[in-house]
This record gives sequence, C-alpha cells and structure tokens, in this order.
Amino acid sequence: MIGTGNIADGRHLPALQDAPDVEIVAAVDVDEDRARDCAAKWGIPASYSDVETMLTREQPDLVVICTPPALHREQAVAALRAGAWVWCEKPPCRSLAEYDEIAAAEGSDQTQAAEGDCHASATEGDGHASAAEGDGHSPAGPYAAFVFQHRFGSGAEHARSLISQGRLGAPYVALCQTTWYRDDAYYAVPWRGRWDTEGGGPAMGHGIHQVDLLLELMGDWVEVRAMAGRLARDVQTEDVSTALVHFTSGAMGSVINSVLSPQEASRIRVDLADATVELAHVYGYTNDDWTYTPARHVTAEQAEGWGTPTTDETGSHAGQLASLLADMRAGRRPRCSGVDGRRSLEFTTAMYKAAVTGRPVRAGEIVEGDPFYTDPSGGRTDWTLAAQSTG
Repeated sequence: MIGTGNIADGRHLPALQDAPDVEIVAAVDVDEDRARDCAAKWGIPASYSDVETMLTREQPDLVVICTPPALHREQAVAALRAGAWVWCEKPPCRSLAEYDEIAAAEGSDQTQAAEGDCHASATEGDGHASAAEGDGHSPAGPYAAFVFQHRFGSGAEHARSLISQGRLGAPYVALCQTTWYRDDAYYAVPWRGRWDTEGGGPAMGHGIHQVDLLLELMGDWVEVRAMAGRLARDVQTEDVSTALVHFTSGAMGSVINSVLSPQEASRIRVDLADATVELAHVYGYTNDDWTYTPARHVTAEQAEGWGTPTTDETGSHAGQLASLLADMRAGRRPRCSGVDGRRSLEFTTAMYKAAVTGRPVRAGEIVEGDPFYTDPSGGRTDWTLAAQSTG
C-alpha cells in the first residue's frame, strides 16, 4: 500500500484484508511514523518511506496507490517496471500525457510474467497491493487499473446490461450530477485546488466518479461544450462546472459538478424510449437507490421482464478489488484500465478545454502537441475568463 492516509485506511486496507489469498506485505508513506503506525494497526510486516526500496525488497504482485494525484504517474510507472500490477486511486493522474506514460509502461497480453502468490503491500503516502510470482499470477501484464468502484455495484451492472442490450429502447437524454460541499478547511491541504498537484477541481477529483458511471451506461461521447467558474473557494481550479455532451448514440446529456452545494447529491438519470432509469445517492448506493419508470406504452408484464439484480452489491472498493484480482489470476486486462480507464479522464480534460476556449471539443482531438494534453488548464492562468464571458 503506497500512501497510508484516510482513503487507504478507510477503504483499501479493509478490502485487501478481507480478500481471500491476499497478503498485505508492506505499507509505504513519506512520513515514516505514519507508515509504521499503519503497519502496526493492520498487522503489516514491513513499512517503508521509499517506494523503490519497497519494490526491490518486497517484489509485490500488486501495488495500491493512494497518494495525491501528482505522484500517481511516477509511482505507477515504477511499480509496473518492477513487474507489479497497479490499482490507483482516482483521478488516474493529472493529464492525458501522464496517463499515456503509465499505459506505455504496462506489459502486453503476450508478456509472460513469473509465477507467485498474490500479496499486497502498502507504502508511504501511496497505497499498493502486491502479488508475488507463483500460482495464480497472471501470464500477461502487468497492467494499471484505476479506482472507479461505482461501476461494480449490482445496480449499475444491471442497468448497464439492460441499456446495452437495447431492452429499454434507444437512449435519448442523460443527466449527471455531483453536487457536493467542501469548505475552506478542506482546501487548506496544500495540494488541493491546484492544477499542478491535483490536476483540476471538482470535475477531476469528485465528479469523475459519476462521469465514469455515466459513460459506462451511455457509451462513447463525440462532443462536449462547457463552462466553469471559481465562485467561492480560494483555489486555482474551478469550484463549479457544467457541460453539455453529445453521445455516439445520438443521445444528449448534461453534467454538473460542484463543491458549493449544502445539500449534497450524486445523481444519474437516463431517459430511454421505454423507461427512465434513475440513481440517487451521495457517496455510495444500494439497489434501492435505483428507480425504473416505464414509459406509458410499456405493459406491467414487459417492465417485470427487466428483472432485478440477483445480489445487492454497493459499488465498493472491495467489489472492484475482487474483479481486479480475478483478472490478475486469469491473465487478462482488467476493467478501468487502458482505453477503458482513460475515457473519463479524456472527457474531463475536454470539458476543461471547452470551458477555457469557449468552443466545442471533439472526442480524440486532445493529442500530443495540444496544450491541454499535458495540462488540463491548457497552461492558462486566466482560464475562467473565457468561460465566464461566454455567459
């Protein structure tokens, strides 16, 4: 485990400890005392303040990264080059350029990895699990996957299946809302609210979860238009953003992200020919948070045929970890990696570019040579002006 802060302690370490056939071998943090305390609390045999030393000594199978975004690229690349798979907290990194560097350090589907047991290790400031070579180790990879756990809940899986199979008819309209509240004290942490350390504001650090789930349900997008503003918080990034999106299917949608909303909500709504599908929660959901409203022409018998999930999985870190470990053992690329893991980051970057430039951005247009490829702000210190003046 690299990074032993709140997200590691509250989400990743409990999931790793409960996972079968996983041994947490090390905790790493730049703060040696914090790494040592984490190891003692969770019964982890070793603690380190240096990632490279841990990788050399422990040779983990899986590294879990729970550090600030500015460290993700360097730590993920180091782990991959050491032969470890990576599971990294969101946002994946600060830019599409950094994401592509991580992807370039992965193995291939044909790469043969050495065999070994699956164990996890935690390291300083970032969290990582590791699997030693041996039985069950993947014959392919290593790969880097990113934390988008909301995809893995039974409600999301059921909705995705119905929509992708066309059982609810053609999609027409989508709404995606992440309206949360973060006060000034939250941004007193030095790396928050800065382009160079966080890579963006609520669109990158908060709303990206709901955007990932939206794209999982709706499929690829072709164009985005956006506005963003810095309305209340003393930050370099935005604290509110809105976007309009055109999907490959022809459907249209809107996305809103905020950290200024006293009544917090996370919502997704998809209107299709035969039903409206809605999810309303804040930081996690159960099956009961999903609602299906049949269109007037749909009979009760037809609606009953949509069925319900057979389990009630919440879309947790544990659920995604189970999927990742299964992929490691089977030697296949995991979900939320490669092109699949890049999609939400590209959308968010395009939203920023659209907000800064005041013009539509097409999918695939942000490539090497585009200033937004290396910096989601485009290197603009006046980035909010264009967005505000377009109002």
